[in-house]
Amino acid sequence: MVRLHFIKPGLWTTVQDNGRIGYQNFGVPVGGVMDKKAAQQANQLVGNSLETPILEITMLGPQIIFQGDCQIAITGADLSPTLNKQPISNYETIHVSSNSVLAFGQLRQGCRTYLAVRGQWKIKPWLGSCSAMPFGDKTATPQSLIQKDSFIDVQTLPLIAPQRTALEDRPVFKKIVKIALMAGPEWNYLTLRQVAHLFSTTYKIHKDSNRMGYRLDPSLPNFEFSSPLISSGIVPGTVQVTNEGQLIILLLDAQTMGGYPRIGNITQDAINNLAQAKPGDSIRFEFKEDK
Repeated sequence: MVRLHFIKPGLWTTVQDNGRIGYQNFGVPVGGVMDKKAAQQANQLVGNSLETPILEITMLGPQIIFQGDCQIAITGADLSPTLNKQPISNYETIHVSSNSVLAFGQLRQGCRTYLAVRGQWKIKPWLGSCSAMPFGDKTATPQSLIQKDSFIDVQTLPLIAPQRTALEDRPVFKKIVKIALMAGPEWNYLTLRQVAHLFSTTYKIHKDSNRMGYRLDPSLPNFEFSSPLISSGIVPGTVQVTNEGQLIILLLDAQTMGGYPRIGNITQDAINNLAQAKPGDSIRFEFKEDK
């Protein structure tokens, strides 16, 4: 058994897994890891199943004391990780001795880092998932919202041979993230000029963005719709437009119903890429036919 003691929680550190599928008709968000590829790679590096919970660390990392030996792997954003004040690498299996201290420093690239620990996580699930439910009733997943002096226990498994992710399978962080966009149910609300603006503009991620959704600047020019919409189902990846023309890309913690026009959808691969973009970063849309 290894116990993770969080001396510092970081900016926004949570336990995530593949989320809650099948409860959206009750208004429960899907939740789960934002960058599924990075999370899966981390669990693979320590020999865990892809359903094993994992830590999602956003922009500013925690400080963790490991009470017990274990194996870990770190993927996603480069947050300058150190083990006992010595630099360690992302995308490889690392042995951690008892009483070691894992810390993070400067954010070099990306936005979200994933930390896998080999073994069975002792986290109480809610509706079949250990993913943090930060909105509404926070008592549903109290262990999954990391705070100062939080503890997580992991039942360790026998050590495996260290592994390393091939360079070609690691992310390439670009200054402008390109996002494939498919037409949504209300695509015809856009004029030809607005469509041209949509695909020719470099958007900035607004500071008022989080796991619920990314707001973009600038707004679509002269956007308006004459009649109110009936609230309709939305999913992670839905792209909405507000009354003021601001684009919102809905993400994993988004609500399940919405009344804004759904002009498009982005793919899971695009969500993975977007998960590594932070407020102030730039994105551009590319049209993708829905086959």
